[in-house]
Amino acid sequence: MAYKLVYYGNETLRKVAKDILNIDQETIDLIDSMFNIMYRAQGIGLAGPQVDVPKRVITIDIEEKNGPCLALVNPVIKESSTRTEPYEEGCLSLPGINRDIVRPSEILVKAVTPDEKEIEFEASGLLARVLQHEIDHLNGKVFIDHLEDFERSELRPQLKKIKKLNGQ
Repeated sequence: MAYKLVYYGNETLRKVAKDILNIDQETIDLIDSMFNIMYRAQGIGLAGPQVDVPKRVITIDIEEKNGPCLALVNPVIKESSTRTEPYEEGCLSLPGINRDIVRPSEILVKAVTPDEKEIEFEASGLLARVLQHEIDHLNGKVFIDHLEDFERSELRPQLKKIKKLNGQ
């Protein structure tokens, strides 16, 4: 199946993604496609809903910033620190929009690897940030949902243009 990046306004971005019950060849192919799409778009993270697939899978590559490259199936944030920090975020599904978003600085994540190993790990810094951003996508949220209403209102003209990228 040919996957492609979808943009703000695509209804899949607002759906809660479904758990993947079986990591089969289709899931592995999806993960490979997601990495390719993410690299072509010069991103560092991508979630299933961003390629119009409402499944709980994410890809991340922050090796250039001394972090890991990984794919996670059914990731869940188990714990979040009370300490938060702002960081400028962008999103491949909202091109051209960057805003400071305040998130917990450390999290505990549970997930399954593509080779079906259950893992649990702590993340901080950029990895924690990207994980939270991508897991938000799995829950039907985009990063601008964390902004105040007036800040989102200011983005309306840009969001209108981005919606047209979906060819709707």
